[in-house]
Amino acid sequence: MLKAEIRKQALKDRLLLNDSTYQELNESLLKQFKTLDFSKIKALHIFLPITEKREPNTFLLIDWITKKHPEIKIIVPKADFETALMTNHEYLGVDDLKKNLYNILEPQKGNLHTGEIDLVIIPLLAFDLLGYRVGYGKGFYDRFLENTNAQKIGLSLYPAIEKIDDVNEHDIKLDFCITPTEIIKF
Repeated sequence: MLKAEIRKQALKDRLLLNDSTYQELNESLLKQFKTLDFSKIKALHIFLPITEKREPNTFLLIDWITKKHPEIKIIVPKADFETALMTNHEYLGVDDLKKNLYNILEPQKGNLHTGEIDLVIIPLLAFDLLGYRVGYGKGFYDRFLENTNAQKIGLSLYPAIEKIDDVNEHDIKLDFCITPTEIIKF
């Protein structure tokens, strides 16, 4: 399948999720996330969910990390839609977040983070068995990931699809993907 078709279907599938199923899937994602080895992680970059699009609720993961691994610095993105680039900021809590024009929560006062990042939790609409992902199509994460050696982990409410047919040279492969039932290594 082509990315445009996959994107359309994935968005449709997500929006059909009822509240109960959505909650169960997110709790299962958290359960899988807790099994990761955080012993060498000093800085973790994680996206903030667009709940209206039924993205995985990363606040569950953030809250768990904050309680169980307070030594890990949590970094969240801020998007510049004119340049299609992201800046990374220290997460100061939900009170520091505000929705931008695209309904995406972003930090307001969190310090700019320019240091190393050890692990990136990446949003996606779908992913394939080779570790490629389909996002919203703007390339924010591919541009960000090409300049980091961080471990790249996708977060998906659904299992892998067979193959994305129009992968290109700018698409960055995931190292792992967490689903509600498993963690897949690529």
